[in-house]
Amino acid sequence: MTGQIRPSGTRHPEEEEEGSISDEAELSTVCFRPQGLDRLVQQTRFSKKELQVLYRGFKNECPSGVVNEETFKRIYSQFFPQGDSSMYAHFLFEAFDTHNNGSVSFEDFAVSLSILLRGSITDKLHWAFNLYDLNKDGCITREEMTDIMFSIYDMMGRCTYPNIKASAPKEHVDSFFQKMDSNSDGVVTIEEFLDTCQKDENIMRSMHMFDDVI
Repeated sequence: MTGQIRPSGTRHPEEEEEGSISDEAELSTVCFRPQGLDRLVQQTRFSKKELQVLYRGFKNECPSGVVNEETFKRIYSQFFPQGDSSMYAHFLFEAFDTHNNGSVSFEDFAVSLSILLRGSITDKLHWAFNLYDLNKDGCITREEMTDIMFSIYDMMGRCTYPNIKASAPKEHVDSFFQKMDSNSDGVVTIEEFLDTCQKDENIMRSMHMFDDVI
């Protein structure tokens, strides 16, 4: 039957000719069956065609239909071959793993990607705050921000020219808290984060950087 995955991974010739996911039945031909395309169109800012293209790439990397942390780290490391991206990829995986079950489904991936690429400024800032809030308790501590900064430094800092100073991550954290922690209580709340970011022209410009990439 058209659209079924065969044990050998082969397809009918007519399927090969199409060269793309042609319908919703094709979208569901993995062990883990994602929600219907129409529902994802409603949940995201992607068109049906864009979701089909995204899913084909997702399925190529993750035939089972879900990504565990080890696979996520392996894929992510390909973008930063000169650095150690494992810790930052760990934090990123936890931000994508919205159900906190140790795996990222296509739905999880599509929803987060939609926010990052097509979301409103507020949506993007909420997503970024969740990434930095490592224990998901509603505030960012100096320790959490330090862990994030050192993970970024490990991923790309040592590969930059000129080299980033070893003190740069700590200086970045100090600057972050000086700017964001308006009541100087040692933590940054979502309200402080949103308020400060929305007043910063550089941050606001960066929020638009990847709009409509796909």
